[in-house]
Amino acid sequence: LKNKAFNFTLLVFQVASSPSPTAEPSPLGDGNLSFPWSRLRLPRYIVPLHYHLLLHPNLTTLSFTGTVQIQIDVQNNTNWVVLHSKGLQISKATILDQNLNHLSDQVLPVLHNPSHEQIGIFSPRVLSSGQKYFLYIEFEAELAEGFYGFYKSTYRTSKGETRYLASTHFEPTSARMAFPCFDEPSFKANFSVRITRSPEYISLSNMPIKTVQLNGDLLEDQFAPSVTMSTYLVAFIVCDFKSVSATTSSGVKVSIYAVPEKWMQTHYALEVAVKMLDFYEEYFNIRYPLPKQDLIAIPDFQVGAMENWGLTTYRETSLLYDPLTSSISDKLWVTMVIGHELAHQWFGNLVTMDWWNDLWLNEGFARYMEYISVEATYPILKDEYLLHTCFVAIGLDSLNSSRPISSPAESPTQIEEMFDTVSYDKGACVLHMLRHFLTEEVFQSGIVRYLRKFSYGNAQNQDLWDSLSNTCSEDYFTSSKHCYSSDQASKNAYLFAGEHLNLTAMMNTWTLQKGIPLVTVTRKGPRLLLRQDRFLRTVLPSDPQWQAHHPQTYDDFSHSVHIGKEASWVKINSDMTGYYVVHYADDGWDVMAKLLRENHTALSYKDRTHLIHNAFQLVTAGHLPLNKALDLIGYLQVEKHTVPLLEGLAYLEVFYHIIEKRDELTLTKNLEKYILQFFRAVIDQQTWSDSGTVSERRLRSEVLSLACHLEYPPCLERANQHFKDWLRSNGTLNLPTDVAETVFSVGAQDDHGWTSLLNTYKISLSEAQKNMILFALATTKDTDKLQRLLAMGLEGEVIRSQDLSRVVWMVARNPKGHYLAWNFVKQNWDTLVEKFQLGSTCIRTMIVGTTGQFSSPEELTQVQLFFESIKEQASQLRATQLALENVQKNIRWVQRNLETLRNWLNEQMK
Repeated sequence: LKNKAFNFTLLVFQVASSPSPTAEPSPLGDGNLSFPWSRLRLPRYIVPLHYHLLLHPNLTTLSFTGTVQIQIDVQNNTNWVVLHSKGLQISKATILDQNLNHLSDQVLPVLHNPSHEQIGIFSPRVLSSGQKYFLYIEFEAELAEGFYGFYKSTYRTSKGETRYLASTHFEPTSARMAFPCFDEPSFKANFSVRITRSPEYISLSNMPIKTVQLNGDLLEDQFAPSVTMSTYLVAFIVCDFKSVSATTSSGVKVSIYAVPEKWMQTHYALEVAVKMLDFYEEYFNIRYPLPKQDLIAIPDFQVGAMENWGLTTYRETSLLYDPLTSSISDKLWVTMVIGHELAHQWFGNLVTMDWWNDLWLNEGFARYMEYISVEATYPILKDEYLLHTCFVAIGLDSLNSSRPISSPAESPTQIEEMFDTVSYDKGACVLHMLRHFLTEEVFQSGIVRYLRKFSYGNAQNQDLWDSLSNTCSEDYFTSSKHCYSSDQASKNAYLFAGEHLNLTAMMNTWTLQKGIPLVTVTRKGPRLLLRQDRFLRTVLPSDPQWQAHHPQTYDDFSHSVHIGKEASWVKINSDMTGYYVVHYADDGWDVMAKLLRENHTALSYKDRTHLIHNAFQLVTAGHLPLNKALDLIGYLQVEKHTVPLLEGLAYLEVFYHIIEKRDELTLTKNLEKYILQFFRAVIDQQTWSDSGTVSERRLRSEVLSLACHLEYPPCLERANQHFKDWLRSNGTLNLPTDVAETVFSVGAQDDHGWTSLLNTYKISLSEAQKNMILFALATTKDTDKLQRLLAMGLEGEVIRSQDLSRVVWMVARNPKGHYLAWNFVKQNWDTLVEKFQLGSTCIRTMIVGTTGQFSSPEELTQVQLFFESIKEQASQLRATQLALENVQKNIRWVQRNLETLRNWLNEQMK
């Protein structure tokens, strides 16, 4: 085993499941009828089969009217139909029998239960079990403010004219804001959509279109009936956009839509979408089931993108690519997001999770498929994306406020909160581990089996494990290509301790319980002793709290492996395919540091990156002194690979950002000096251009950004020169995209530069460029300007509301804006919740972003007091627990490591 990386995938985690909450509010009364249903989830005995939806949005009055006729299948005798509706004014409801005869002469009473977003429709005649009926409802509403339901969005033309459009975003629980419906993922149905519009607009929906002329100058777009799908995937848009189209090799028409003046930025997305659809059809061995796939960039959009079937919606930054102003990171981002949304057309749309507790079956897969699809279709863009995805997951999962991948979620806020790091990133990492464990072939054939078996239906965790571990027993499954027999199973890494492996028992331990394992490795002569505990960064084994957080099930596992005496070193978790942290006990870390110093290429660059990551994580958790981790990265002066380099640099940068916000001037200066000295060779060899591989270009962006932030004179000189040239050219000069953000940040430090950048921001047609400028504007040391940015973000005119959470986060990163951002969130809390909804990513970003670098007990008290003052909302949020735990972690880090850092830097400076 000498010089061999030792790969030990540990898949031993015991289950500890948590009970699901059941709260039943009192029913609401109306006259002599009282609301017939008390639960958050709808009754199961009425099933929708087909929706006929007609909508007429008016972009002058910014309102819409609509009718919906839902064919329902009644499975119990009942007088009531209960379904979802939120914010809709219902003017009429009737029920018709199978032959379209009215069951009642009068309009039926409609009761509302706003707290559950439900309506109940009372039929005087009993609806009989086994019969089908039609429910017909007329309704109207304003186009929603904000980012959910059927909402309004605007853009300005270069002539300064404001144009309106209406777009939808339903996931997870907002289809009910656009039309009355059975708004739960398992109530799949077919949808026939018709939209009335005036001729200056176009309309889009999930399916292909046929247009007819109505009386007057109105047109009606009639969309073909959809495949069977969940309500949250329905979409319709009325706008005046332009598009570009192409066809995949199997004949699917792909179109990219954008604001007319940004039409030129749609071509890269078109190329990616066509390639990706071709790739997925082959990988999943299932044809894409619709005749078309539209991708559209919506000017106001809260999340990154949304996978509506056949009509995927995107933030402009997630779809548009401008070769003159978009950086390599922007290009990678667009490619990844398209890969993610198109993966959903199978994972999520074709097979949907049964309920939101298993959201990870949609999101973890789509996040993992981004990585697989980009590797297959754009190998040139390959970056260590998956490694970082897993590092992000570990960051959250090593706090006690984490949650299991599969967690109970009932209310809309709880459901909204499921769209987090655990569902996406941990989900993807656990799948990656499983793929390595089962082998690629077995993993892929199991996925195909899962997708075929549950097509147009719903699935749970268990169904995935069954599909992955199934042999050829299913008679419908004829293709031997995607099937293997039990005698093949042993070849596929399936024999474990001499028995056929119970995949369910193994995977439940990873999905039904929170946290990440810590594997401690102790060398005893020819043997390695391996012990497993739970890895927590906020609680030490010596703390009385430890037992409470640390169920015995984690540490009743230890294992011994014979490796022989001649192996001078052993690296566990080769290339980090396993989702766990490794600690080398006794002098184990010294052995690793020596190996890196003397012969770092004996390890793969992923293994070197993994060692750096684990060492600093262990420092935070109190298992390793800081100086050991700092000694470990000493070898980086000879490191040629960008990924480990960036990992080491990132930790020094984190420490720097925490310390610069405390009154520690000497320490801040010393750390600054050390970073600049240590990385000088890397900094000095960077060119101010766009040449090189993806990772070289990413390194350039990061390194020059840090060097200028640390006020390294040669960096400031180059940046200032570039900025002057750019100003002089009156916006006609395009800066090298990889350094543009750094150049803008340096230029934003004086009044004239800041104002010029803001003016460019107002008129720029490139969202990528606007993002860079916004970042730069937030680096100013002038607190009045920072206040102005926050105010503009809240107002939503110059800086769109969708970007407000990013502005808050960027201002909070700035030592001068640290408290400004925090006070801003406190003062405007109610407005922010109204704008973005309580469980949203934006609220989470603002809570965690403003508190993320607090590191003193006084700051912790402030945060606690604020959360106490919004107790009712804070208690519903996981983000508030995360924020508190983050501050506690920072306080402990400072208490434990500040002196060590001071002494270590003094030694280095001698």
